Amino acid sequence: MASEASEDEPGVAKIKKEFLLLDYKPVLDTEFVSDAVLEQLETERNENTENTSGPPSKRIKLKGRNKHRPKGRKMEASEKLCQAYVKDRDCSFGDRCKFSHDKAKFLETKPEDIGKTCYLFDTYGKCPYGVTCRFAKSHISEDLKNVVKEDFDQKAPRESHVSNVLTKDLQVALWKRRYDFSKSDKIIEKICPRSNNQKKRLPKDIGPEQIQGSPQVSDCKPCEVKNLEPEDSPVIISNNIAEEGNFPDKPVDVEGATNGASTITLGTSVIVDTPVAEVKQVDFSDKLYLAPLTTVGNLPFRRICKRYGADITCGEMAVVTNLLQGQQSEWALLKRHESEDVFGVQLCGGFPDSFTRCAQVICEKMNVDFIDINCGCPIDLIFNKGEGSALMGRQQKFEQIIRSMRAVMDVPLTVKIRTGIQDNKNIAHTLVPHLRDWGVAMTTLHGRSRQQRYTKLADWDYIHECAVAASPMPLFGNGDILSYEDANMHRQQTGVSGLMIARGALIKPWVFTEIKEQRHWDIRSTERLDMLRDYVNYGLDHWGSDHQGVENTRKFLLEWLSFLHRYIPVGVLERVPQQINERPPYYQGRDDLETLMASPNCGDWIKISEMLLGPVPSGFTFLPKHKANAYK
Repeated sequence: MASEASEDEPGVAKIKKEFLLLDYKPVLDTEFVSDAVLEQLETERNENTENTSGPPSKRIKLKGRNKHRPKGRKMEASEKLCQAYVKDRDCSFGDRCKFSHDKAKFLETKPEDIGKTCYLFDTYGKCPYGVTCRFAKSHISEDLKNVVKEDFDQKAPRESHVSNVLTKDLQVALWKRRYDFSKSDKIIEKICPRSNNQKKRLPKDIGPEQIQGSPQVSDCKPCEVKNLEPEDSPVIISNNIAEEGNFPDKPVDVEGATNGASTITLGTSVIVDTPVAEVKQVDFSDKLYLAPLTTVGNLPFRRICKRYGADITCGEMAVVTNLLQGQQSEWALLKRHESEDVFGVQLCGGFPDSFTRCAQVICEKMNVDFIDINCGCPIDLIFNKGEGSALMGRQQKFEQIIRSMRAVMDVPLTVKIRTGIQDNKNIAHTLVPHLRDWGVAMTTLHGRSRQQRYTKLADWDYIHECAVAASPMPLFGNGDILSYEDANMHRQQTGVSGLMIARGALIKPWVFTEIKEQRHWDIRSTERLDMLRDYVNYGLDHWGSDHQGVENTRKFLLEWLSFLHRYIPVGVLERVPQQINERPPYYQGRDDLETLMASPNCGDWIKISEMLLGPVPSGFTFLPKHKANAYK
């Protein structure tokens, strides 16, 4: 942030003069910089000390992102109390158990309780974490037994509020490759003959030990992806992609097809699709859609946004290969809270076989209203595998993915795309008519290219062009919506069917309320703290109220605060509404809490987390995503 804003300085928000801190000079807090940056600073300091005659060396500017951010320390098994003892049962492993069986010893090393009341105990009548709960004094008897409320049997069980939980039977079936994918395989054999050879290279059994040792994304070679320009052929071929003309030249009859089924044409073949009457219909028109947000778009955050008026929610991006391997952490991204009345899951991958099998198991075992294909992820690790936004340049492969997925799905298929891969080479307007013809129920367009990232404003004029090209398929617009005025302007001028909100929801989740009530909400700092307290309670419900659950909640709270601090209160602004690309000069709020919440320094975010989750544990480290947040 700047120290003082000129009258018309671009990119700087206008703050009322009485709140400006004109003489404030930021100081670098070395506690929140990486070791590499510390070495650079030390080198700079030494060079300036040695160079007494010449001009000082150029000062290092902290900008960009911190890569390879450290992860929090995980507790050793011996430090954890055995789950059987947590639930007041005998352990079947006896002395062979790697977890502790000594409750008294565990309590001696356990940190002090955070608060006097346990959210899980008050809400459900029983806390499943027993003595390990960081609020245990509210529900542990003198003999260290877990207390249950009298009305416990009358309350709905905690598990009933969340669906899409991976069962052990399903996980084992995926590990051992025993899940019946014959429905998908019949489709894949007809659409993508070459993919059959891949099955021969796969091991018969995939267990947790093989998952841990599987190649990482960084080990993969980059996939060459060509950019599709308007005048080019619609079929783009890249490495390891089937060449044109590889489709079967005879009509295909899929066993089990029923009368009244719709048909789709691929090349010179015809394939029977899922009967239209059996596909669940979702009304996407004129809805507010909370974008699927990696890391920060977790279930507790979605609950907050639903409370403020979001109509459609979607789980965080899940990688199809990880889902098919039965990875617990990946399946956790598909969990759905009962408040999410229109909910979808977003999948990321690069090949029709994995996409199709994943769509089949989700439709058969999970409760979702739609499945979304991520065709917008810009990060290199995904793009270099031919996934995410790279699919826009692999159009023939993209068609195979959509056709094969639709043939096994009984819910709508949606797609999220960008304007293109490279700057000034928009290709979305050539792609959306194909998506419509391939059977996509709705497309969301982020008005930026992969290369552009967030360096410029979203191109809503181009979104309008694509909305016209996509008709009658619904097209949602996405980019730079932070107020009801932004929403009204983009909705009216572009003719999009609905709006997707991403960063705007992270900065001010109540933007959904503002849009629906057509007003600027000058929300008080105490109201925002209550919102954070609710988020923490939802986090304890989702990740657990034991030590690990508390620290997971803290971690995701800090990630959210890295966006939330960018909000500028309406009463402080001289020019309303706040624009998403404007940074504020240094200012103080109308009270101490508002000032603390506006701080860009991650040390202050940790203070907020301690107000809600108690002191951070010894050895706690948090490196902010952006290097500039190390200044205070």
